Amino acid sequence: MTKRIVIQISGRGSNMEAIVRACAGEAWDARVVAVTSNRPDAPGLAFASAHGIATAVVDHRAFASRDAFDRALADAIDRFEPDVVANAGFMRVLGDAFVARYARRMVNVHPSLLPAFAGLDVHRRVLASGCKVSGATVHFVTPRVDGGPIIAQAVVPVLRGDDEASLAQRVLEREHVLYPRAVSWLVHDELRFDGETVVHRGGASQLLAS
Repeated sequence: MTKRIVIQISGRGSNMEAIVRACAGEAWDARVVAVTSNRPDAPGLAFASAHGIATAVVDHRAFASRDAFDRALADAIDRFEPDVVANAGFMRVLGDAFVARYARRMVNVHPSLLPAFAGLDVHRRVLASGCKVSGATVHFVTPRVDGGPIIAQAVVPVLRGDDEASLAQRVLEREHVLYPRAVSWLVHDELRFDGETVVHRGGASQLLAS
């Protein structure tokens, strides 16, 4: 059965674009059926519309509470009957009930080697710490922010002279490879849980080296 993917964005949606292009170019047994956003001005919505993908906007500013926003967002997503929900630069913290609703089918990409540097201002903190490597992590979403089971990671060296912008750009380039690969594994049922650890059924490397 062809799997249905909903992607959530808040901005440009470059990881969303990477997933859409990989899904089509690699002939996944899946389809991106919708792109949702909490911001009506998110530039990525135009890309989705241009590629014939349905869009839905649930503006968080229109709701008095996070719970009310979460309920409206879940209603919008559920209209598309997704098998996978991929957060791609979606900049809202989601409540426990929302996360539970999509347990083990909602994923996120974070620009660090989790569990290190969860949260915001990642690249500034990486540079300030003197780390010699950074990277990106694709993980299942759980109630603990940036704390869900890890699906795959990519390593990016921190170069002498890096600033936040240069490091962020190199990490993002690896995300564009890593995230579609992880979503492909999920839609093709190539992942399994060993306790709380995610492993690839076929033994494929879950580390994308630099």
